[in-house]
Amino acid sequence: MTAQADRTTGAAGAARAPGTVRRRILVGAAALLMLTGGATLAHGAADGTDGAPAPAGGGHAAHSTGTGTGTGSSTGDASGAGEAGPVGGASRSGGFWMRADGVFSPPGSFVPSDALTYDTGLVPAAARIEITQYADRTSHRVGTRLRGLVPNRAYGMHVHTSPCAADPASAGPHYQHRASATADPVNEVWLDFRTDRNGDGEAEARHDWGFRDGGARSVIVHDAQGGAGKRVACFTVPFSS
Repeated sequence: MTAQADRTTGAAGAARAPGTVRRRILVGAAALLMLTGGATLAHGAADGTDGAPAPAGGGHAAHSTGTGTGTGSSTGDASGAGEAGPVGGASRSGGFWMRADGVFSPPGSFVPSDALTYDTGLVPAAARIEITQYADRTSHRVGTRLRGLVPNRAYGMHVHTSPCAADPASAGPHYQHRASATADPVNEVWLDFRTDRNGDGEAEARHDWGFRDGGARSVIVHDAQGGAGKRVACFTVPFSS
């Protein structure tokens, strides 16, 4: 009886095999479509009503610092694998959001990246960065999350006026809302942060003004907090105005 039951089950399984194969082919094709085109689908509204991964609030007059505890959920962030292209969207209320992430590599690396490290002792190759930008009628916020840096260390970071290149100076000066001979976090976007024991850090800057069209093109990571410091890494960012 047992042998007969096994033969019956085997025959039924064989009869179903073509349909099973067809279903597997369809599922595999759907998965391939998602892998090749899914990254372009992540967009939403700046007011958060359509799933936008806007950075969380907080901070004093110009900026606040964190220690890698996380400021929100988003796919393809600085803790994920691989490097996704920038995504963003506009809201019904007239605001917008943007998110870009990168994997640091030295200039001239075999695999090109928008994120360059000039000092692999402070910003190791394969360390990650995510930049988010969020704006509505009353505020403009720029946030960052970084993974894989030196643990328990303070870093400086500012928005700069030009894209990154092999020469750290190519990113130009700090972006300033109003031209000034001095650097300060009210007139500029400062994202100073301190890493936790895992080498992760985050920060957010808030202002009541936004960027001029094409005026903000990158962020520079410095070896010290404050208005200046050695340029140890750079990330070209498609900031919106």
